Amino acid sequence: MLSDQNKMTIQASLQQGVAEITLVLFHPMENGDRLDASDQRVAAHFIQWVQFSHNGQQVLEAQWGTGIASDPELVFYVANAKAGDTVSVEWHDNKGYSGHHAMTLS
Repeated sequence: MLSDQNKMTIQASLQQGVAEITLVLFHPMENGDRLDASDQRVAAHFIQWVQFSHNGQQVLEAQWGTGIASDPELVFYVANAKAGDTVSVEWHDNKGYSGHHAMTLS
């Protein structure tokens, strides 16, 4: 299954009221087309939905599918950010797994 289930890294840098957020989700992102060593199809397993919030307000929502690479990295920007603000991410995949993480900007 997922050895790194629910693991992610989130980093932020803050400059002149804009936070640059870098997120890496550790997930296999299997598209369902790959064959394993014994020529058996590897079942699809991918993140379907990701949501980002800034101080509890949604700032980005993404609906992903099988075209996203394993361990996806996403960089986005949040305006009107300051030290002490909270940014958070939540995700769900097609097999019912999910993850959540929050951090305080500094």
